[in-house]
Amino acid sequence: MKYLKQISIIFGITMIGELLNQILPFPVPSGVYGLFLLLFGLCSGIIKLEHVEQTGNLLLDLMPLMFVPVSVGLLNSFEELKAVMVPLIVISVVSTIVVMTVTGKMAEWIIRRNERRKS
Repeated sequence: MKYLKQISIIFGITMIGELLNQILPFPVPSGVYGLFLLLFGLCSGIIKLEHVEQTGNLLLDLMPLMFVPVSVGLLNSFEELKAVMVPLIVISVVSTIVVMTVTGKMAEWIIRRNERRKS
């Protein structure tokens, strides 16, 4: 029953994100609206972490399975991708390094900020 409540909260927020995507004229994916709504709810205390934690962890554990169909689709389209393979690999490597660097620096900044608040 606990999982049903947690998945209902997550899917409810996702549905609100879909609704916002239909209403607002911005080119923002509905998933981004949902993520920001969930972040706002967690930061403001409207949603407690315990209300979504276990189901969220389950969804994170299942996430790698969601990439299997995409990978198979890429393998099926390999002939079309040959022409743009080098730029695709360069863009993928550079963007991965940028994302890892920014994420690491943000994590360091948040940790330092929290340590300063404690002392």
